[in-house]
Amino acid sequence: MKRTGGRPARVEDVHDLALGMPHVRVYAGTQNRPIYQVGGKSFVFFRNPRPDAFDPDTGQRYDDVIVFWVPNEGDKLAMVQDEFSPFFTTPHFDGHLSVLVRASRLGEISYDELAEVVQEAWLSRASDRRRATWLEEHLPD
Repeated sequence: MKRTGGRPARVEDVHDLALGMPHVRVYAGTQNRPIYQVGGKSFVFFRNPRPDAFDPDTGQRYDDVIVFWVPNEGDKLAMVQDEFSPFFTTPHFDGHLSVLVRASRLGEISYDELAEVVQEAWLSRASDRRRATWLEEHLPD
């Protein structure tokens, strides 16, 4: 995922973009880590430190992991296999249509790229009706 221009993404942007999608509810989650849902389905959430995501040098669990749903396995692989991408996965997420990113690495992508990731996450979890309505309003003719 090469940077395409625009300002670097920030953690605040994740919150703003997720809340900017229609029909979104946010829940505090454990340790007050937000979970963004559409129709009762999570599409972005801030993950608690877990044993599967850790610093390989120190063994310390990452405490800043954000999870984004993706539309399909192909998109997931494209994001995590790109050597320039800050997105990653762990064996815990094998077979799960999501990617992870550390908040500390969000600045490696642009705001526009982050907006696309959040929108795709929402689209992958929204109902058919909500997805169709959003696409009709936001895609060029």
